[in-house]
Amino acid sequence: MDKNSNHVKNISHGFFLSIGTTIAEPSTILPLIVNYFGGSSILVGFFAALLRGGAILVQLFAAFKAQSYEYMMPYIRRVFFIRFISWFLIGVNIIIFGDDYPTFTLFCIGIGLFFFSFSAGFGAIYFKDIIAKIFTHKFRGKTMSYRQFFSGLGGLLSGSLAGYILHTYDAPLSFGILFIISSFIMAAGYISFALIDEPKKEKVSKREKKFSLFLQNALGILKTDKKLQNQLKTFFLAYGYLLSLPFIILDAQNKIDLDGVAIGSLITTQMAGAILSNFLWGALSSRGLNKLTTNISIIFLISAITIAFSASTLFEYMLIFFLIGAAIDGNRIASGNLMLSIAPEDKRPVYVALHINIVSFGIFFSFFGGILLHLFGYTFLYIFTIILLLFSFYFSLKLKD
Repeated sequence: MDKNSNHVKNISHGFFLSIGTTIAEPSTILPLIVNYFGGSSILVGFFAALLRGGAILVQLFAAFKAQSYEYMMPYIRRVFFIRFISWFLIGVNIIIFGDDYPTFTLFCIGIGLFFFSFSAGFGAIYFKDIIAKIFTHKFRGKTMSYRQFFSGLGGLLSGSLAGYILHTYDAPLSFGILFIISSFIMAAGYISFALIDEPKKEKVSKREKKFSLFLQNALGILKTDKKLQNQLKTFFLAYGYLLSLPFIILDAQNKIDLDGVAIGSLITTQMAGAILSNFLWGALSSRGLNKLTTNISIIFLISAITIAFSASTLFEYMLIFFLIGAAIDGNRIASGNLMLSIAPEDKRPVYVALHINIVSFGIFFSFFGGILLHLFGYTFLYIFTIILLLFSFYFSLKLKD
């Protein structure tokens, strides 16, 4: 365990994957793409949820299969290939159909995002299990903070690249170019992780004869493990920020001049928040202070949404995205470490699946956020978001490291 070569490959995967996926960041560029082709606020929310949440549809089934696997790497490599193709074809379809067939273009984007996210449902199970096998608990916090630091750095580069392409090329050609270029950058990260030296898993569970029996056993774990229950409530409600996040950029578009350079600066600022915060998250995680990491992260989210109420300058929106970038990485590293710390080795895929399945339903908050925005406006949307985050903070106080 804790091989330096695996540490470097894990970081490289996060770095290149961040560059690739930030090109269609759900809080900045993706809403602008959907809006360009005539999509409503509800469709913006749906696509943002699709990109983040399609994975949850298959999490439990993936865990059902994976609990008896001694090696995960052959399966995650298949996931990488599907994700690359899905992302690449989104860009091709935008360039081919673009302005001539905007409705069909939106349909193609939706299909591509679905397969990209759907395949990640399997990949997340394999990824978490591999990470748990190759790193000890304390080193895992270190390598994931490094990964997130370099992921943030990759996001900075991605923001600059996106800003340049959006400024240089007219839409929708610029959107297509973004997806095509980023798909190959993403592929470099997939290749890096695929070369990790994965050890054989010593403790595996015998797979149930039926998926229904697996679901019954998983439900039994959920009912009896109080620590898991509290973690799920905390991090599910922490996703409440997604009610507002995809629409902050559209609110900003109505208040300030958002050209390609400004959009790139917002992406860059969000990634800067992620990068700089990981010095703090890494230090706290290496000391086992994942509860404190969660508390601070949720406070950052509440602060960001509060600022959005009256924001009217580019600087204020940069501060909002800086805080959100920091908070996202803080919650990500804390939730992963807390979940893996309570999961028995033989039941780790089940715990991972339960955690991701239930918590990830919060990803669909963006869809409901689009409906709330359409019906009641930004003020109600921001207030409702803060209320959910306050409940999340309350449950986070009950977490135990």
